[in-house]
Amino acid sequence: MSASPIAAPAARPLLEVEGLAKYFATGGGLLKQASPRLRAVDGVSFSLARGETLCLVGESGCGKSTVGKLILRLMEPSAGVIRIDGVDVTLAQGEELRAYRKRVQMIFQDPFASLNPRLKAATIVGEPLENYGLFSARERNEKVTDLFARVGLRPEAAEKFPFEFSGGQRQRIGIARALALSPDLIVADEPVSALDVSVQAQVLNLLVDLRDALGLAYLFISHDLGVVEHIAHRVAVMYLGRIVEIGGKERIFDAPRHPYTQALMAAAPVADPHAKRERIVLEGDVPSPLDPPKGCAFHPRCPYAFDRCRVETPVLTPRDGGHFAACHLDEA
Repeated sequence: MSASPIAAPAARPLLEVEGLAKYFATGGGLLKQASPRLRAVDGVSFSLARGETLCLVGESGCGKSTVGKLILRLMEPSAGVIRIDGVDVTLAQGEELRAYRKRVQMIFQDPFASLNPRLKAATIVGEPLENYGLFSARERNEKVTDLFARVGLRPEAAEKFPFEFSGGQRQRIGIARALALSPDLIVADEPVSALDVSVQAQVLNLLVDLRDALGLAYLFISHDLGVVEHIAHRVAVMYLGRIVEIGGKERIFDAPRHPYTQALMAAAPVADPHAKRERIVLEGDVPSPLDPPKGCAFHPRCPYAFDRCRVETPVLTPRDGGHFAACHLDEA
């Protein structure tokens, strides 16, 4: 039996995603003509273990943020299965969905827009606890104080409003709010992209420390490969709604197997000004998800495409060391 990209290396993973898809209807008009569907996510599969960080990377519009929203159940999937600890939550509703959302929280990209400007920081962080009816008022206050300390904020910050904080401090408030319900999984959608570079490093180090101390799993969505290299255990590369390569961070960065991943790595800046790297220039633009190319979606831009690539869609197949790639050129 062949290996699977959703298979975990140890016991049952915390999160399993199989064939996840999200299609959006377009057009129609008064005559209700048949219209093409926008394939934002088109058959994504992966797993995530406790204490692990899986980074989703790819160009803007590849579907990585939509994957995060589907897993949070902020969107209803068009197809596929989402399991947590082996329990199918794809169609969960009511109390079952409420219990699931307690276990899966989010850190948003914009540390200002994601905070209610009319509420004090303590209220923002304590709101999830109140919403779920956890603890007494005094115990909630103690929990909020502990969360502020855990994310590196002083106790007096609790009485301030969001506009009184810097961007990095606001994101720390967002992180504290995500931690309030003691989740198992945090979806972090570009959580440091709006911050200054020096502050990015501080927040990333905080996220790593929290992961290691609390056993958190992160689904970390980013386009910044420098950030990904710092925080990831594994990396999944998306192109036009599909995962085209997934594997351990070192293998993805040091020996990428898919031409698209190779182009991404070649385009990433390096700290050493004397380092030489072969630049791979991709021709053309990303195809429209309304009308994706037949066969491999990457073939119109791939310098190595051949006839099979134009007619047959490649699937993720095992390479070596838990590495998977969807490429006819490199099939084992």
